[in-house]
Amino acid sequence: MPKILSVSSHKPAYKVNQEDTAALTRKLFQHDFNEIDRLMNVFQNGEIKTRHFCVPLEWFEQPHDFEERNELYIKLATQLGQEAIIACLKNRTFLEDDISCEDIDAILFVSSSGISTPSVDARIMNKLPFKDTLKRIPIWGLGCAGGAAGLSRAYDYCLAHPSAKVLVLCVELCSLTFQHGDRSKSNLIGASLFADGVACALVAGDQSDIRTKKPVPDIISTASKWMPDSEDVMGWEVKNSGLHVVFSKDIPSIIGGWLGPFVQQFLSDQHINTESISHFVAHPGGKKVLRAYEKAMNYSTEKTSHSREVLIQNGNMSSPTVLYVLEEFMKTGECAPGEYGLMTALGPGFSGELLLLKWG
Repeated sequence: MPKILSVSSHKPAYKVNQEDTAALTRKLFQHDFNEIDRLMNVFQNGEIKTRHFCVPLEWFEQPHDFEERNELYIKLATQLGQEAIIACLKNRTFLEDDISCEDIDAILFVSSSGISTPSVDARIMNKLPFKDTLKRIPIWGLGCAGGAAGLSRAYDYCLAHPSAKVLVLCVELCSLTFQHGDRSKSNLIGASLFADGVACALVAGDQSDIRTKKPVPDIISTASKWMPDSEDVMGWEVKNSGLHVVFSKDIPSIIGGWLGPFVQQFLSDQHINTESISHFVAHPGGKKVLRAYEKAMNYSTEKTSHSREVLIQNGNMSSPTVLYVLEEFMKTGECAPGEYGLMTALGPGFSGELLLLKWG
């Protein structure tokens, strides 16, 4: 089975406390909502302590047009993506030896927070010594599901090409999508939750000769599921001023009724049950989302502890977030050979991605 050999998360430069982002948001929104004090509770109730942004907090005090923000996205996504790739290929926490860019056969670039043609992976190829026959597979628009979907597509590629070495690079600069002039509740909630993050994973097929220092997860199987007529659950509304967040308050209840049957059928197809899952690698979309996961799966809070800690320290970074969680499981050494893990992430569509992992 294809294996996840290395994962590296990479945090943008500006670390901010939730109290400071709350203070700035209050300053921007105070004249637009009569119930501003009640609405600001979302910053405390989400239990996020810190986040990382690619620009300093004072940048948000002034409006920036879509062109300026997207140009900044391209520049910083290219820079941060390079750094994450190098960190992943030289990650001696997992790898016995450094891996060269020339050894990589395909790269999946996952993002939903900016627009670039050619895609950012092509721009990175001008900076790092990849071979010019590298297969490029950019994936756009899957939002929070993108990290898990990228690993799933890397699994598919490595099944077809057993000797392949594939990078999955997730870059999201959600802060650059903040709409200074949008005084909607969705924009305020997004300001309390979303952050910037970058992560890169190395996936290789059965015939790869890469050696690792500790047990790493095989990808046993994957599944995707889509909910019809659910475009208004989450995503972007594209306007002249850029990308405006669509974020339904019904997401936790949707998860509660939809995720459980999806997981049960997936695990049944693999002839295992939820009790066989030792490690729950869940994308932490928010505190209420984690609670919905626990209810749908009948899991305790212990099962979501890594996901919750990633959320507390980083916020929701969209697609890279689940790779941050996976990295925590892989670093701790708590995953013993033969144990199963389940990765899950949900995103626009409305859609879900599942991966069954087994530590080898």
